[in-house]
Amino acid sequence: MGLGYAAIKLDQPSIKTKKQNLIIYNWGDYLDPKLIKQFEKKYGYHVIYETFDSNEAMYTKIKQGGTAYDITIPSEYMVTKMRKANLLDHLDTKKIPNLKYIGENFLHQPFDTNNDYSIPYFWGTLGIVYNDRFVKKGSITNWNDLWSKKYRHQILLVDSARDAMGMSLKSLGYSMNTTSSIKLHLVQTKLDTLGPNIKAIISDEMKMYMIQNEASIGVTWSGEAHEMMEENSHLHYVVPSEGSNLWFDNFVIPKTAKNKTAAYQFINFMLEPKNAAKNAEYVGYATPNLAAKKLLPKNVRNNPEFYPSEEKLRKLQVFKDLGPKKTQEYNDLFLEFKMYAR
Repeated sequence: MGLGYAAIKLDQPSIKTKKQNLIIYNWGDYLDPKLIKQFEKKYGYHVIYETFDSNEAMYTKIKQGGTAYDITIPSEYMVTKMRKANLLDHLDTKKIPNLKYIGENFLHQPFDTNNDYSIPYFWGTLGIVYNDRFVKKGSITNWNDLWSKKYRHQILLVDSARDAMGMSLKSLGYSMNTTSSIKLHLVQTKLDTLGPNIKAIISDEMKMYMIQNEASIGVTWSGEAHEMMEENSHLHYVVPSEGSNLWFDNFVIPKTAKNKTAAYQFINFMLEPKNAAKNAEYVGYATPNLAAKKLLPKNVRNNPEFYPSEEKLRKLQVFKDLGPKKTQEYNDLFLEFKMYAR
């Protein structure tokens, strides 16, 4: 990808020759396009926006080099992995004054204790979305409910090894970050018994199926569930009582970034409360920006399933980077289950 950079300072707009590029690498449909246009108009950059569908795909592309992305959005465990691989730039938070709007609870997480490399973007949970046309309202409250024989061939499962294995770990009372091979094999055995209840193991298509009443239950992330519920009033989202995954997606600046000035300006722009609120309404996930949260509709900011209570938050676990060997073990066991469930 050929990049044209203007050999001028940003504070000299009258000498503009060619717009500088800001290259963003993000999850699909995870940023309001109108905010990109707004940013381009305000700062005079041309934003190149590329997407990925998994943390691992993003990591591989960043590590290989090629395109010099200025910003990308990894999840918490991937921040750890990227930092260990020396792929992230140490942040100068003085250049992000709007960081003051991020709630203290969302800063200083174990994966980046001083926020030296990452700034919270969105957060959410893994849970269960169900359709009250097929499932009695309030009858699903925990992970183990999914194993009921009455849900045979009715469940859509998100295609993610950590989430599927994590769900099953929680159903047995284990940590979602366990490294015990014995526990992992016990979990896979239990997961295998869920096979008859699985209708499909899918990714983005789940939204369409649930919205169109083509499945009774889905295991997915809170923001995805929020989008479904906006389109179908029969859908409800539950964070299971045993606990679940609490995830964070984060702004980071790769070491290979070519336009760090623009990267800092964009991050700060996105943390502006009105922009963060607009983006949260578009995306559907929970914002860590407390000032932005106040600008959201009451039915959103007061929904305990999307903004859980402190009591429920204490039952949630953040994924840790398990290292390549254990990560492969999770992936292999999940792949065996997928083959069995078909």
